[in-house]
Amino acid sequence: MYLKKILTPLLVSLVLSTSAGLAKAQTGGLAGASMAGQNRADDVLVDMSQAFRKGDRKKLAQLLPLARGHVLEPWAAYWELRARLNEASADEVEAFMARYVGTYQEDRMRADWLQLLGQRRDWEGFAAQYPLYRMGDDRELRCYALAVDYLKGVAAPGAAEEVRRLWHGLREAEDGCTLAADRFYAGKRLTALDIWRKARIATEANRPRAARNAVGVVAPEVLPELALINDSPVKFLAKRAAAPSRVRQELVVLALIKIALSDPDTAATLLDTRWAVQLLPEEEHWVLGVIGKQAALKLDPQAARYFGKVNRDTDLNDDLLGWKVRAALRAGQWRQALGALRAMSEEARQESIWVYWRARAQLAQARNEAERREALQPLQAIAGPRGFYEQLALDELGQKLVLPPAPVPLSPEEKETARNNAGLNRALYAIAIGLRSEGNREWNYSTNLHSPGGLGERDLLAAADLACQREVWDRCINTSERTRSVFDANQRYPMPFRDQVLRRGREINLDPAYVYGLIRQESRFIMDARSGVGASGLMQVMPATARWTAKKIGLTGFTPDQISDRDTNIAIGTAYLKLALDDFGGSMPMAAAAYNAGPGRPRNWRNGPMLEAAIWAENIPFTETRDYVKKVLANTTVYAALITGQPQSLKSRLGMVGPRDQSVPDPSTDLP
Repeated sequence: MYLKKILTPLLVSLVLSTSAGLAKAQTGGLAGASMAGQNRADDVLVDMSQAFRKGDRKKLAQLLPLARGHVLEPWAAYWELRARLNEASADEVEAFMARYVGTYQEDRMRADWLQLLGQRRDWEGFAAQYPLYRMGDDRELRCYALAVDYLKGVAAPGAAEEVRRLWHGLREAEDGCTLAADRFYAGKRLTALDIWRKARIATEANRPRAARNAVGVVAPEVLPELALINDSPVKFLAKRAAAPSRVRQELVVLALIKIALSDPDTAATLLDTRWAVQLLPEEEHWVLGVIGKQAALKLDPQAARYFGKVNRDTDLNDDLLGWKVRAALRAGQWRQALGALRAMSEEARQESIWVYWRARAQLAQARNEAERREALQPLQAIAGPRGFYEQLALDELGQKLVLPPAPVPLSPEEKETARNNAGLNRALYAIAIGLRSEGNREWNYSTNLHSPGGLGERDLLAAADLACQREVWDRCINTSERTRSVFDANQRYPMPFRDQVLRRGREINLDPAYVYGLIRQESRFIMDARSGVGASGLMQVMPATARWTAKKIGLTGFTPDQISDRDTNIAIGTAYLKLALDDFGGSMPMAAAAYNAGPGRPRNWRNGPMLEAAIWAENIPFTETRDYVKKVLANTTVYAALITGQPQSLKSRLGMVGPRDQSVPDPSTDLP
């Protein structure tokens, strides 16, 4: 039923399209074709996508003729050429891009081709193609372009800083940024410290190849010693009687970082007893920052003490400063938090998370009403319904969350423009036949400002409306979220299956806003969503959890395949969420953490000082869970405003988090 619901209007839309001749040409006669014939053609596209993933070039070549004329022909042609791009001629690539000009597939092929030209060091070819690349979001390609500009002697004044930022931000050992860093370092546009900091970041991220590439730029002669550091940093340090040179000092820094990843206390002891006196203050501070971060990830109360030894916060990067702030918040050290916040880059200081905590730190130290008013002022700029810290800013200002007025309704012409957008139609068609990854990428491209005829805010609302009408909720939400001047709550926070969710909430005494907040984060209402670890359905339930919960609530005859059934998934997911909520004494943040990371971890994370839940959530060691808890609670607050029509408070839902009251019986110690 879902496939028919989405395809029928799509076929009509594609035939009526007047804004994209390519789609019109490719879909001529499609509406009149038999559904059986169309299904066979769709099967060809699905088979080609699978062949592409397997690298089956022969099958791709065999199937391509059968895909000619299909609305998704650009994908079929892309897969076939991409699979053999290393052997393709420039003329073939140019012909592809000319045939599918203006499409996502043209721009994606150009990006792939640019990557190959960069690897081949074909700078003339790269320079000719890069200005035509519309997406512009590939950091490695940008690094290649910066390297080409440098080699041509036309590098902009800020190019070196851009190379440093891009290179330091990449986790993997990508060729383009390593090349650019090498060239800019050789030209004295980057310093040795810039290069060594990349090696430190890569070592801490456990990316030995990226660290090796960085060291190869600045000191290739010590690469054998770097291998020993990666294999046994303790053994390496035992062989170093002293660190007589800058290079040796940096190797000691890398070894201490490596040790800190598994044992921050040992790294701290080695630094204090032997190596601190031989390192520069910047080097010592960086090591202390890594030790502090690793201790903070273990929720070790020593983390704030380690960070406290860093007496020049500007020696740390934004990541380490962020963890210094978190450790200080957990320890109640607002002055230390404020110092780290002030040392962050201008870009980081503008992020709502750090705007909020800086205001809180200033409020904690305000000595009079004037200082208090000054501290609150930055919160005015971020306060609103858009996210966790924006909602907390409202609370701090003494305001409740009230949803803004709905935007002016879309006109028939605006809706028609979205319906006639060839890229959006291809995206929805791909999603409808099971090619969700491809559909999502084409949708995102088609709504991106870098694409041809980039969309304005009214266009984004119209595109989101189109996705909502087709019940492709994730594209509806993600597209509407990109509007800045307007806020369409019904698009951003849809409530499909409303009757079922509200009824289920009443049955088990569970806030339906909390259920919706969790589903929105878990699956974006994609019923056939499946995670990489095997969680399924709207509420992303794991098979083992589903079996346990079904037994717990007396759901007889349950089999794992029923998880994909909407009502069963909601029944089991809400039951487990309610059990988790009861297990954690009604704490929504801890129950959300348990739903994402399992109950054992938040049971451990709650140990320590009694904290306001916002500080507790900020210190969750898992990035995914930390982000998840914040988003679920922010979602919940907006959904509560939608369901009740009443002003809401995020802070009232957060409460406090601390060790479990031992006088209260543990209601569900067997919660999996």
